[in-house]
Amino acid sequence: MSRPIGVTILGVIAAIMGILAAVAALQWLGFFPWLGPGPAIRTFNLWYALMYGLLAYIYFWLTQMLWNVEEVAWVFLAVITVFNLILNFISLIGGTPWEILAPGILLNSLVLIYIMLPGVRNAFGRK
Repeated sequence: MSRPIGVTILGVIAAIMGILAAVAALQWLGFFPWLGPGPAIRTFNLWYALMYGLLAYIYFWLTQMLWNVEEVAWVFLAVITVFNLILNFISLIGGTPWEILAPGILLNSLVLIYIMLPGVRNAFGRK
């Protein structure tokens, strides 16, 4: 099956999100405390590092599925995107500043809107 440009863009976005999750995992291991909205000081938390590492693995796996235009990738991307939006809104209610969550909410919202378009659904064999 041929890969439309939009599906390629979704794969690249998933890869970028995987890289960001991997950087967050390294932040929680005590590396790169100055990068992004993670811990501001050198902090070690193995649980957070494992969870972000798992998220990075999931995003890289999703990138591979999107690259091969597998039908299950569409469903998996929709589930992960909705899950991320729910967690971002819970974090927003919990007191996390809007400035930190805005890029994630915006990116996940755009991805969710885009994958619901009929052309993208048809590329994955969805009607």
